[in-house]
Amino acid sequence: MTALAPAPALTPAPAPAREVPTPWRLLARHLRPQAARLGAGAALTVLGGLAGLVQPMAARSVIESLTAGRSVAAPAAALAGLVLTGALLTGVGDYQLQCTAESVVRRARARLAARILRLPVAEFEQLSHGDLISRLTSDSSLLRVATGQALVGSATSVLMVLGGLAAMLVLDPALCGTALGVMALVGAVAALTLPRIMRTAKQGQALVGELGSVLDRALGAFRTVKANGMEEQLTAEAVTAADRAWHSGVRNAGLLAVADAAAQLAVQLAFLAVLGVGGARVATGQLPLSGLIAFLFYLIFIAPQIPQLISNAGVLQRGLAAAQRMAEIEALPVEPTGPAPAPSATAPAALALHDVSFRYPGRAAGALHGIGLDLPPGGLTALVGPSGAGKSTVFALLERFYEPTGGRITLDGRDLRDWPLAELRGAIGYVEQDTPVLAGTLRENLLAAAPHATGPELHRALAVTRLDDAAGLPDGLDTQLGQRGAALSGGQRQRVAIARALLRRPRLLLLDEATSHLDAVNEHALREVVAEVARTTTVLVIAHRLSTVTEADRILVLDGGRIRATGTHPSLLATDALYAELARTQLLPGT
Repeated sequence: MTALAPAPALTPAPAPAREVPTPWRLLARHLRPQAARLGAGAALTVLGGLAGLVQPMAARSVIESLTAGRSVAAPAAALAGLVLTGALLTGVGDYQLQCTAESVVRRARARLAARILRLPVAEFEQLSHGDLISRLTSDSSLLRVATGQALVGSATSVLMVLGGLAAMLVLDPALCGTALGVMALVGAVAALTLPRIMRTAKQGQALVGELGSVLDRALGAFRTVKANGMEEQLTAEAVTAADRAWHSGVRNAGLLAVADAAAQLAVQLAFLAVLGVGGARVATGQLPLSGLIAFLFYLIFIAPQIPQLISNAGVLQRGLAAAQRMAEIEALPVEPTGPAPAPSATAPAALALHDVSFRYPGRAAGALHGIGLDLPPGGLTALVGPSGAGKSTVFALLERFYEPTGGRITLDGRDLRDWPLAELRGAIGYVEQDTPVLAGTLRENLLAAAPHATGPELHRALAVTRLDDAAGLPDGLDTQLGQRGAALSGGQRQRVAIARALLRRPRLLLLDEATSHLDAVNEHALREVVAEVARTTTVLVIAHRLSTVTEADRILVLDGGRIRATGTHPSLLATDALYAELARTQLLPGT
């Protein structure tokens, strides 16, 4: 092993400031791909509304025909046709809008899910997992209502109100002015309440995310919760989060109620004012009775539109808040996309760390300090040392979960930052310390990282990891393993993770405490497997149980983020006090 000369650290250029889009622009971004379908649905809905606008005029013709003693067949047929046409157009338009809203939500969820899964580990670990799920599910659902109901509904209501007012203005300008004066109250109340509705809606959605975070934390360690009697404590936390979300929802409901009550009051006052003033004008002969009836029909027509407009505006504010929350995730940096290319080499990889240093974001102390090493292709190398020495951090840098804050790392002489990320990770197999198993079948877990693995490759991986007894499971390889692999023992979960890594045929295999859950018999068997793999692959192992690495080609002793000694098991027993102490505490032979 050769110590390497320090390399200068790369300082990234500061990112340019990005303009923060307005909520309306964010919502428009979601709607733009469905603009044609949205426009078609809106046009049908508006046409249905226009058919409703003409109905009072048709009703006036029926009344005038009755009072004049003429036949009412033609005007009555026209009125019936308008009613049926308006209902049909409105129904078809509503269906089109609902389908469009579902398409908007589908695209938003797919985009956000892909974004979340492409977040760098450094970003993901700073976020609340429950809140991420809330943004993907609850917030995206609000886009459906905002698109299919609120946005087009608000626009349609505005057009219907304006059309009704125009017809009322033609019928009698004085009565129209009376109605407008009273309904101006609606605009004043809406101007005061709608901005507050959006603020409280966004706050409420964030608090729902907090509740999701509490449950995610509890469900992720459900057995620990049970074993330690933590149900009451976590229930109290969930109730507190639910109460806070409830208080925010109540505030939002109060604002909506004020706006809705003001709209209802304005309509009722306008109706009474028109009835009083209009009755006086009919009595003095300034307005015919048929004109007053038509005017009242228009007022009755636009009356439900005004409260509906206020309600839709409130829902739209919640949709805008949801678009903002989703945009906060979309603004985060993501890793580059693309499938891993076919491997151009299958030989073991050479690995080198050049004066590598690293400090986790938000922490004052560094995790690694000037690590320098050179590993030739092939063979087994072990990283040992006390907890917190920096062993797992080295693996995180090799997978580019984080970038070094100083120095550089090369694979086959090529800086990791120059490797396409998918190609780099395609060359590395990684078995984590907690060996996660995904919900699904055993077959699905094994093939998750190597979907094109052949049957013989699958059975070989099962054999070398002692999982070829899968026939003992109820359904063999198609046995459902449960959430987080609950149907498996700790040792079985570890062997599944190792088999999954081997199916990738990696050129560099990283094993983080790969034998921590194995009994003595299976540990010995796995040591033989690792030794066999090391003949054709570069293997780097983190081990606290030194018995698993006594035969390693080289052992690196880490302490305080630095390599303090290198060598083989016998040489380190003789030359390094820390390694000898670790060996003595584990009662290894020769200590």
